[in-house]
Amino acid sequence: MHACSSHGEDGGEFCLCDSPLLALLNRRLSEGVSRRSMLRGAGAAAAAVASGRAMRAGAQESGESAIAEAAAAKDAAGVGGGSGVLFRDVRIFDGASPKLTPRSHVLVVGNQIVKISNAPIVPPSGAFVIDGGGRTVMPGLIDAHAHAMFAGIPLTVLLTGDPGYINVVAARDLGGMLRRGFTTIRDMQGPVFGIKQAIDSGVTPGPRIFPSGAMLSQTSGHADFRFLYEIPLDPAAPLGHAQIEGASAIADGVDEVLRATREQLMKGASQIKLAGGGGASSNYDPIDVIEYGEAEIRAAVGAAEDWNTYVAIHVYNSRSIKRAVAAGVASIEHGHLANDDAARFMAEKNVWWSLQPFTTDSPSGFPAGSENWLKQQEVRSATDTAYELAKKYRVKTAWGTDILFNPAAVADQNAYLTKMTRWYTPAEVLKMATSDNAALLALSGPRSPYKGQLGVVQMGAFADLLLVDGDPLQDLSLLGDPEANLLVVMKDGQIYKQSSTLTAAYA
Repeated sequence: MHACSSHGEDGGEFCLCDSPLLALLNRRLSEGVSRRSMLRGAGAAAAAVASGRAMRAGAQESGESAIAEAAAAKDAAGVGGGSGVLFRDVRIFDGASPKLTPRSHVLVVGNQIVKISNAPIVPPSGAFVIDGGGRTVMPGLIDAHAHAMFAGIPLTVLLTGDPGYINVVAARDLGGMLRRGFTTIRDMQGPVFGIKQAIDSGVTPGPRIFPSGAMLSQTSGHADFRFLYEIPLDPAAPLGHAQIEGASAIADGVDEVLRATREQLMKGASQIKLAGGGGASSNYDPIDVIEYGEAEIRAAVGAAEDWNTYVAIHVYNSRSIKRAVAAGVASIEHGHLANDDAARFMAEKNVWWSLQPFTTDSPSGFPAGSENWLKQQEVRSATDTAYELAKKYRVKTAWGTDILFNPAAVADQNAYLTKMTRWYTPAEVLKMATSDNAALLALSGPRSPYKGQLGVVQMGAFADLLLVDGDPLQDLSLLGDPEANLLVVMKDGQIYKQSSTLTAAYA
């Protein structure tokens, strides 16, 4: 029987696949989608050109002229705008400097910072004015290694759960991330494309997401979540649940790796994630093993570079690190078991080291004494040495959390930030979690989903801003209690959290 056959009135079989009417309908729908996409693209391009013109004007003419032109450009493009938001009387951490500015004023119009001044700014009529009272304005935080879809669920739910439930949990967790000050995340594994679209279109609140899509894994690798009864592979059998969901893509050999990489790019991945060695949350791969041959890694790197983006790779041990770096990856994810040679090699090749502050007192999602728990402890016991090596060789270091399969730890994201003072000054930590992480995200080039500058407070940058009650450059613990000390959270020029203790009014 034909796979999509139905029965006519005479009892015979027919198939709509070959129907001229269906072909015509598909063609008309495709034309309509393409036309709407073209119009949306033209509108976005016009907005970008107009906004860029406004920013250039602001550098050459008065601040008031730049403000007026930026607002007019936003309104003309039909993407909103309004009169803006003025942060009055604030000190600024710009994302790089180890000191706050003198008392200043920051004006946001649309989704951009259009003016920063030590002198008072006269707000446009109707602008929302927030009296900072000398508090700190800083860039929104960036988590460079997050798992939006899997942080708040146990591993068993990933392997057996309904995708609808997983998405609802993720939406809840992403809303919490934003309210805690995380305006951008680099998602390092999972089917996040749908919820990213929902966030970007305003359906649900959440941070900006740089998606990796499914993590590529060899058979028996870190992202091979199949059950043992599914081995050996039957080419005629359906994919495993994790692969169907888009959590992992099992690919062996150069040809399969090329296909899987291109599939994630087709879905909209801003970077590619590979599993290059053993991991704690997987069941079949000890920490000491190396995964993927150099030719396979090079295949993924080449395919990503053809799309003007890069490969990040999950590894812990030194041999895996050196193989991956030799194959051309741009970012080592984890790498806690690196030795001196591996750290030096990363520095020589100008590779990013995306480390996480795993310590032995961190919460675990695994039963004490279990195999996964023991692997976790091996990694955590090496964290101090890893950060010492990163500093010794001045490796470009990113900060992230990697909270995974642990609902109880989701709210600890800010605690992972404050824990960094074990190795760095507060100013160094905040630079890492803002402008440094933004520099790593910028490696996505034209594959970046957001065409603007992140991680800084400067004219023309995205208006992703936090208002902190105090000076986090002196006391990073302020950000460890976002409920009490994070008074305003703004993303893309929109306020998502505002404390009732602030004095604010419309001009």
